[in-house]
Amino acid sequence: MNAAANPYFASRTIPRARTIHQKALERVVARLEEMMPVIGLRNPKIGGEGNAWHFCNPGDWVISFHSGQLWLAYQLTGKESFRNAAQARRPDFRYILEHRKVRDHDLGFQFSLHSVADWQMTGDAEARGMALEAAKMLLARFREEGGYIQAWNPTGTVDRERAAYVNGRMIADCIQNLALLYWAHRETAIEDFRLVADMHADTSRRYLVREDGTSFHTYLFDPASGKPLKGQTHQGYRDGSCWSRGQAWLLHGFAQCYATTRNPEDLETARMLAAATERLMGETSVPVWDFSVPETEPRPLDSSAGAILSAGLYILASVCEGAEAERWRALADRLLDGLLDQCDLTTVPGAQGLLAHGAAHVRAGQSDAMLPYGDYYFMEALMRSLGHTRFFW
Repeated sequence: MNAAANPYFASRTIPRARTIHQKALERVVARLEEMMPVIGLRNPKIGGEGNAWHFCNPGDWVISFHSGQLWLAYQLTGKESFRNAAQARRPDFRYILEHRKVRDHDLGFQFSLHSVADWQMTGDAEARGMALEAAKMLLARFREEGGYIQAWNPTGTVDRERAAYVNGRMIADCIQNLALLYWAHRETAIEDFRLVADMHADTSRRYLVREDGTSFHTYLFDPASGKPLKGQTHQGYRDGSCWSRGQAWLLHGFAQCYATTRNPEDLETARMLAAATERLMGETSVPVWDFSVPETEPRPLDSSAGAILSAGLYILASVCEGAEAERWRALADRLLDGLLDQCDLTTVPGAQGLLAHGAAHVRAGQSDAMLPYGDYYFMEALMRSLGHTRFFW
């Protein structure tokens, strides 16, 4: 069935900008379908030469973003091919549950966009069980002494320097993983899931978000006492800078937390982050990889940050009213249209992904590439711009 002919794709009167977003969403779905025999059961990790994917090793944190796109495409079209391709990846996620050393704080990313999505879309009991098992494993990473979920894995005898670096550390990315805990609470009524998610969100608010609405990427605590020590960066320009994707993770995460919890502190934090982002973006429409990089230095764009910010701003607009809702929607539109103007690969024949100019880890030499998380949030932002409300968070 042609996407444009599918009743899921739509049909209310929408402004011209929405029509552009609708057509872009249809191109996204067409690209996903076109690439199914090319990608097969592999999971995209990062783009390479010729807009072709390099693929994940087992347990990679980005393993679920292609699955998430397939589930959204199934929701939009009802095509069994999308469902089958997503479900066929189940062994990859069973591997994570069975291998301790590949599990970390990103269990929420991995299982929300695969197993929770499967359960919500199909009612598959095995998928639900896998997601609950993952939620219990994420819960076990909570550090009571500091009130946060431990980032990365501070264990092992091979790389003691790395183990020492990560021990006692929280990161901005983890706010996105709380959705798995909130979902598990709704499914089971076990209070620990909700309480730990609430406590991690509160610690993130106090230590990752600065008074001016900018953010640290990471925060370090004394591993034994939980005493807060200092804010730092891992992928940003410097410790005191504002890494754009970290800002995006937090904005989307706190907006989604508020949509779930209705905790007014979550809403106020999302507003602070949004206002700072609006100020930092200036007149631009695609963020640079770190908002603090001087004009005299290379400033590669990060389309993934733009996609995450846009999707998060649409969530924020949906929980606000009046002029404030219009303010955040206008900023979300600007970011999404910036991606369509400067980064869109859906009109480029043969491109295996959706967005160019993603910055995975600039200081490690990984920039100007397709990224599967950029692609996922681009699709989510397009759908949110058109009024879709059913997602897997």
